[in-house]
Amino acid sequence: MIDKDYVITMAKYNSWQNKSLYDAAATLSDDERRKARGAFFGSIHTTFNHLLWADRTWLDRFLGEGAFQMGPKDGLAMHENFDELTDMRRATDAKIERWAEALDQGWLSGDLSWHSVLLKKDISMSKQHLVANFFNHETHHRGQVHAMLTMAGAKPEDTDLLLLRI
Repeated sequence: MIDKDYVITMAKYNSWQNKSLYDAAATLSDDERRKARGAFFGSIHTTFNHLLWADRTWLDRFLGEGAFQMGPKDGLAMHENFDELTDMRRATDAKIERWAEALDQGWLSGDLSWHSVLLKKDISMSKQHLVANFFNHETHHRGQVHAMLTMAGAKPEDTDLLLLRI
């Protein structure tokens, strides 16, 4: 299904797109970033927090660190300060890229087991499916942020993978 090259490419794409969205969001006032815009998580800022929470949660599971145990509702307000949120996003993206580069192809062939705080039960699933979902989830919510930024007058970069400078 997926291989290490896919993971590396998507990690780089993820960093590139997050930088584009955060740079565009930085052109808006804090009030504009926090304005309710009808998206699933309401605002640009809250959606950014959710994405960071999800990425850190999954990355800790993938790395076997298990240190990041914040629940999904708490993750919506993880970073109130936009500069701190931006710094943590960039650090997390760099960590995702390092994980992808160091990934052993064989790791993808197994299952991952964890305890879901959201579902309150133990789960085991294919690592390939979980990694694909990891990147798909990011793309889904970045699309929402892109739309909110565009409506607010900000200008994110294009999103086509073929424009990624690897």
